[in-house]
Amino acid sequence: MRNMMGMMKKAQEVQSRMQALQDDMANARFSASVASDAVTVTVNGKGQLQAVKIAPDALATNDSDMLEDLILLASNRACEDANTAMKAQMADITGGLDLPPGMNLPF
Repeated sequence: MRNMMGMMKKAQEVQSRMQALQDDMANARFSASVASDAVTVTVNGKGQLQAVKIAPDALATNDSDMLEDLILLASNRACEDANTAMKAQMADITGGLDLPPGMNLPF
């Protein structure tokens, strides 16, 4: 019975730390720039787009296909950075144990 109480307390502690992490990540910002800063995208720790900056030079080319590709690339890189940060924080909380398949945080 004593072990069960200890496990319950530990589970509550982990749950509390995970909630704090999710709150922190929602407020964190991750930016990625591509093509010599032609496009810069910022996402929060949940992968939600926060800002897109396009340099005037990138608009001057009138190449919408390239601009679309640059936006996608910068977005993907920013989301990867957010995901990497989340995984590092989760490893700290879970003691390095991987989450079960399908249980990805935050998105």
